[in-house]
Amino acid sequence: MKIIVLVKHVPDAQFDRHLTGEGYTTDRDESILSELDEYALEAALQLAEARGGAKAGNQVIALSMGPSGAVNAIKKALQIGATEGVHLTDDALAGSDAAATSLALAAAIRHLGNDAPVDLVLTGMASTDGETSLVPAQLAERLDLPQVTFASSLEVDGGRLTARRDADTSSETVEAPLPAVVSVTDQINEPRYPNFKGIIAAKRKSITTLSLADIGVDPAQVGLAGSWTSVLSAEERPPRTAGTIITDEGDAGIKLVDFLAAQKLL
Repeated sequence: MKIIVLVKHVPDAQFDRHLTGEGYTTDRDESILSELDEYALEAALQLAEARGGAKAGNQVIALSMGPSGAVNAIKKALQIGATEGVHLTDDALAGSDAAATSLALAAAIRHLGNDAPVDLVLTGMASTDGETSLVPAQLAERLDLPQVTFASSLEVDGGRLTARRDADTSSETVEAPLPAVVSVTDQINEPRYPNFKGIIAAKRKSITTLSLADIGVDPAQVGLAGSWTSVLSAEERPPRTAGTIITDEGDAGIKLVDFLAAQKLL
């Protein structure tokens, strides 16, 4: 199988997030591999390993779009077990929204399928920065492929996949022919950690760098110019104010009700 896993370099949730530049884009100085993408990567590795792994010709390609720092997300994916990495980077991509991102990624996936067809495209359920969950569906539309979103289990048998989608009160099992685009939830598996052997092996794995020219995308179609949405203004969230302390002098219950009523919470 040839599986492409989309991995994203996102701001580390341990730090405050900031917007920068005229387009109010996310500052990515303190960034890591998106935690939700690790579930997609683990799903891909399990499918490949069940078929004999890399020795049997199975490929798990980690594809990331972003500035130079995004290569770190690819390196982490290689350490975890991906067989190779692809970094789509171009100055014109800066500020791309979900629509422009899906356009560029779809072109990159087509490019990667030139030598051998892509069997499966896997993504996380959302990115931990934008959290729109739009890109998987848009990718499927642009690639003219079946899509299965929010899969909490995934099996592939021959040329078909079977996935379970869990809702609040029910679950459904869906099937689709390959190739397909599938987004997986954080309930599908338990991602593995890079071990020493994987970290050493990753240094021998290749990372291919692609530009917009390489994949045949006009710079005007992406970035701020090609985006369907834009941020017109933004401001820092005001600091938290000190809380209200209620001292119980026998009437704490009444004071609490009065406070909630004043905040229009009752």
